[in-house]
Amino acid sequence: MSVPALVVQGPGEVRLDERAPLRPGPGELLVEPELVGLCGTDLEIIDGTIDPDYISYPIALGHEWTGTVAGDSPLAGRRVIVEGIVGCGHCVRCAAGQPNLCETYDEIGFTRDGAAAGQILVPAAQAHVLDDSVAAQDAVLAEPSAVVYRALTKAGMVPGSRVLVMGDGTIALLCVMLARLWSPSQVAMIGLRPEQAELAKLVGANSFGLADSQAGDQPDGGPEGFDLVIEAAGAVSAVQAAVGRVRRGGTVLLIGLPPHGDTTPLAAADIVNNDLTILGSFSYTPSSWRGVLGLLNSGQLQPGILITHRYPLADWEQAITALRGPTSGARGKVLLHVR
Repeated sequence: MSVPALVVQGPGEVRLDERAPLRPGPGELLVEPELVGLCGTDLEIIDGTIDPDYISYPIALGHEWTGTVAGDSPLAGRRVIVEGIVGCGHCVRCAAGQPNLCETYDEIGFTRDGAAAGQILVPAAQAHVLDDSVAAQDAVLAEPSAVVYRALTKAGMVPGSRVLVMGDGTIALLCVMLARLWSPSQVAMIGLRPEQAELAKLVGANSFGLADSQAGDQPDGGPEGFDLVIEAAGAVSAVQAAVGRVRRGGTVLLIGLPPHGDTTPLAAADIVNNDLTILGSFSYTPSSWRGVLGLLNSGQLQPGILITHRYPLADWEQAITALRGPTSGARGKVLLHVR
């Protein structure tokens, strides 16, 4: 018996392999993935444009996923989500609850095989059991939700804030959805694709504008500007635009990840004179993961509404094509069905 695995051998080399069955060792769980989400970072892995410090080839794709525990574990048959970042457990950052900043970077789908496969081995301590009421389509978006939740928590959102999200992809849409937890007075969105307006409204955006429209056609944060502007497009041009839309004393939150090596000029004097706070947020922490777990189990977070494209694992090439776009109609999360 063999199990399938979608493997990137190196930049530009992707194939569906057959591998020998896995056997869990001490402290490991054997999990059978069901759904795997694909994102722009997976394209960077495929194309070889990702920062080389964050990838090890060959690698099985799949850092956004959910599945059920298999084997002889007492948890066999239970649905789980799994924290992908595997910290060393003894460096200063791990001790502070920040394995995302661990001295040794190790993450499922990047430096250890991901879940676009029939089986995966994971650290047992990082698997979290979901309530039976949580649908697989919601669970599969736990990882990007944790990324966003951590960023919003770091930004210190408060009720009544005026929020602008730059970008219209899944991360940007999750920013709108999760920002609603803090009861903002306004959540606006600026994107590149007019067809995304449908999804923006679905997740709770008060308005949606296009980045290339005239200023008068874009969301308005009032005469002062927005309290919080979130760059979730992963483009340096959006970073510049974000700094221009925030109010004096406001916060710019950078959560998108531009291509490795891209830079952008910023007017340093304006940052100082306008008393701006500019924050970067990388990945998630165990605390943010637990927060998302609680939201999923309580039914307060149901991000599966963002799924627009589904493909069986065997049709992975079609899924990658859909992810690259353009597509007809709105495009949210692209999924692979492993089983």
